[in-house]
Amino acid sequence: MFCPGCKKLVSKDEQKCPYCGVKKPGAWYKNNIVFTLLRDGDFVIKLIIGLNIFFYVLSLILSNGISFSPNPLNFLSPDTRALIFMGASGKVPVDTYKIWWSFVSASYLHGSILHIIFNMIAFSQLYKMTLNFYGNSRTFLIYSLGGVSGFVLSYLSGTPVTIGASAAICGLIGSLFYYGKSRGGLHGTIVYKQVTGWIISLVIFGLLMPGRIDNFGHLGGFLGGLITGFLFGYLEKKQESFLSRVFAVFVALVYSGVLSLSVLNCINIIF
Repeated sequence: MFCPGCKKLVSKDEQKCPYCGVKKPGAWYKNNIVFTLLRDGDFVIKLIIGLNIFFYVLSLILSNGISFSPNPLNFLSPDTRALIFMGASGKVPVDTYKIWWSFVSASYLHGSILHIIFNMIAFSQLYKMTLNFYGNSRTFLIYSLGGVSGFVLSYLSGTPVTIGASAAICGLIGSLFYYGKSRGGLHGTIVYKQVTGWIISLVIFGLLMPGRIDNFGHLGGFLGGLITGFLFGYLEKKQESFLSRVFAVFVALVYSGVLSLSVLNCINIIF
């Protein structure tokens, strides 16, 4: 069988993988479908992009009116009502409509065709990069928890309504920033400088378009990624543990439940 840790061929009866040290690689709980899917970074990327596209299209279908503004930033925009009931975050959804799960669901909603395209391009590139340094389970956790921390800070700052994958993407940037600074050396310095360039770009765009960009969401996502990167550690410090994989499965199940709840909530209210 293939070891769940390093993907090398080992006997299913091994007590410990001779290559990476994973204990009992043939154990059933390390080879179920959820663990298997989370170990495949490319699959997770495709799944997250697919879910974002699905929710974007669904938000357009459930909208009372779709914006066809000549302004490219507003072209093919779903209406705010549909977005709120599908799980947009902020003071209005949480305080007025008690949509408490929006801290999770808002990462999968977008306000226009350009919004989702730019976010998914950035997500794909940064997620792949983070995979190389943190591994599959920890990267998924960094992305997911970065989104939550971003929307929590955005809510606390008083933002009325906010959506988008950028808070979670900033979580990836925060973890990469920590990796580059912590590792040091030529490689670490290159990563650190590259990430610093992205941070400067985000700050500039945030200052130029304060009403369109959720700066507190970006800041919260970055801090969440920075903290989780520090707490989880990266591959050169320690390999992914069984506990981190279990936590990743738990978070994946929570996200699945919340996204399903968001769809049902929206359909029930609108129809």
